[in-house]
Amino acid sequence: MKLTNLDVTLTLPGGGVSAIVGPSGAGKTTLLRAVAGLERAVRGRVEVNGSVWHDDLRGIRLPVYQRSLGFVFQDPSLFAHLSVQQNVEFGLRRATKGGHKSEEKKITVAQANELFGIESLLKRAPQTLSGGEKQRVSIARALAGNPALLLMDEPLAALDDLARAHILTGLQQLHREFAIPVLYVSHAIDEVARLADHVVVLDRGKIKASGSVFELIIDGDLALANGDNACALIEAKIVAHDEQYQLSQIAFSGGAMWLPLSRSKVGSVVRLRIQARDVSLCLNPQSGTSILNTLAVAVIGIRKDTAGSAMIELDANGARLLARITRKSCDHLDLIPGMALYAQVKSVAILE
Repeated sequence: MKLTNLDVTLTLPGGGVSAIVGPSGAGKTTLLRAVAGLERAVRGRVEVNGSVWHDDLRGIRLPVYQRSLGFVFQDPSLFAHLSVQQNVEFGLRRATKGGHKSEEKKITVAQANELFGIESLLKRAPQTLSGGEKQRVSIARALAGNPALLLMDEPLAALDDLARAHILTGLQQLHREFAIPVLYVSHAIDEVARLADHVVVLDRGKIKASGSVFELIIDGDLALANGDNACALIEAKIVAHDEQYQLSQIAFSGGAMWLPLSRSKVGSVVRLRIQARDVSLCLNPQSGTSILNTLAVAVIGIRKDTAGSAMIELDANGARLLARITRKSCDHLDLIPGMALYAQVKSVAILE
């Protein structure tokens, strides 16, 4: 389906990663193209951290080459006649044409190459690279121009798990170390959970929701919080490592849990992804079980998920969790809002 109308009024954080999600045809790519100046019929205003790129009322419409941006598509589209190094250095031309001042520089070409591990590829031709390598080069090229904004349109959709993991690690490090804001289009909930600070949900060219990833990812009115991929995100601090058992202990407002050994140092703040399907409920604390992590929780809400399952919204002393259980189990436990019980967490992913 091709979208013909996009009606969006949106203010986003000036830093971090804002994920743009929604069904096919919702207007995600059109939104990025409008920001970039690639859509001819845009009416309205586009402003990026104080710099006005488009304003109908003032007669401003900067051409694409004058907008300080980097754009990464699903298809890397590297220049076949140039080496990897020449492809990356091509991105430097945008820094000059965009009029970016030297004191505003946030990232160097060498840093971009290191972030995405392409130093060993610089002398090679694009046609000799794998799909993941090409995309890493494409991202480094987009960053070489030191953009005020990075636009990414499903950059990992065509890659295998190993290539995706490599690039996700680089994007996380970019997020931690540099101030470049990112608009990131994706259908993959794991990418959104790992990278995003803010989420915008589009539907039929209009904004359905916009807010913190921690809030929207568990919002029952959105598709993000339903089905087999439903999850909750929690920020926690690493308080101990157990080398003998290869475990790390984390603490957050809802208590403490043991997780697979983390690479992060004690005292580090990490993001946890807890899938609803990995949370079971019981009326009393259990003993004689292989599950290490049990948290005291209260039921916030109960809603239908699939025909045979229910999604239970839980509060763990201020932290929000989801549990996806069968409707029979829900009835058997006589669950009602406000009820106190215990959540057994079978698996937790540390998003690092």
